[in-house]
Amino acid sequence: MRLISVFLIFSLVASCDYFNVKKTSSEAILKEELKTFNWKDVDEYPSFSVCDSLVSNSEKQACFSEVLTSHILGFLQQEMIIVTKDVNDTINLQFKLSERGVLTLVNAKIDSLTIAEIPNLQELITQSLDSLPKIFPASKHGQQVKTAFNLPIVINVE
Repeated sequence: MRLISVFLIFSLVASCDYFNVKKTSSEAILKEELKTFNWKDVDEYPSFSVCDSLVSNSEKQACFSEVLTSHILGFLQQEMIIVTKDVNDTINLQFKLSERGVLTLVNAKIDSLTIAEIPNLQELITQSLDSLPKIFPASKHGQQVKTAFNLPIVINVE
């Protein structure tokens, strides 16, 4: 009998925790919700003002890439690049765009032959970013977010 009474008292004390209401803060809810987001997928891609009239995200993404590519290539065409051999190479640029719309070149994968012919190519690309038109950053659930993306560019110098 004594064992049953101890068991009942123990179970009664232990069950009292089920009636306690745990308070959750708004910060805890926000942290939990942020874990469920797919941060690689954004609601709106970054864009330039010329791309605002487009409707779908895929069109805006293509427009953004096209404007950025043509701006970089236009800047490189204005520079006096002198080469001893023809250069025809595809370089892969890795960019990071802040939530404020600041574009930064993180890495440039350039073939060694292209670097031998144009040693300051990465510096020229970085300089071209200074004269870009205003970039509107990507947004996720109404908040501007950081994004990272790759952009292949074909360099053709004769």
